Amino acid sequence: MTQRRILVVEDERAIREMVCFNLGRAGYHVSPAADAREARASIADQRPDLVLMDWMLPDISGLELTRQLKRDPETKEIPVIMLTARGEEDDRVTGLDGGADDYVVKPFAPRELLARIRAALRRLEAADAEVVTAGTLKLDSASHQVSAGTSEVALGPTEYRLLEFFMRHPDRVYSRAQLLDRVWGGNVYVEERTVDVHIRRLRKALTPHGHERFIRTVRGAGYRFSIGQS
Repeated sequence: MTQRRILVVEDERAIREMVCFNLGRAGYHVSPAADAREARASIADQRPDLVLMDWMLPDISGLELTRQLKRDPETKEIPVIMLTARGEEDDRVTGLDGGADDYVVKPFAPRELLARIRAALRRLEAADAEVVTAGTLKLDSASHQVSAGTSEVALGPTEYRLLEFFMRHPDRVYSRAQLLDRVWGGNVYVEERTVDVHIRRLRKALTPHGHERFIRTVRGAGYRFSIGQS
């Protein structure tokens, strides 16, 4: 299984380093951030699988940053666990209503935090493992198999990731830059025209099954995955 990436947003250096150390020892890839600005930059560079969010940050609050992440279609599915000394019931309700997926009160035991993280990631993995369908096209992310009706669709690894992203985000136009960020990763530097090459390969693989039309070119904007007629 791919190593999960966790973003730790915490302005207190001692707590941030302690959390990062324990997560690293548990086998996670950890990215630290001391404030919302650093957190946004880290997310833009490499989308995390989960965010640990301190409520009190020096620029904007972790609660407001969580709300922003949950409003953004690009980041709304990332689980957020709020870390805070604010343990009153009203604070918990406010945090959860603000979009946090879980709420851990300081001081906390590392074992409890790791258990909460594992539970959130299990829910994420269950969602990731869903079979996604579009017409007769079916993608099973658990087995990494794609089929059209009873026929298997042979795809290279990049074409598979591209198709999975499209099938999970249908009927929305994505620019080449957005596709590079979401499919290749923000820290991978390749030409935007690389997207066109892989789009052509993906269409070629779908052509024998009559599904190449699902990948729509939107002139001047990018690409859209849609099974509709328009």
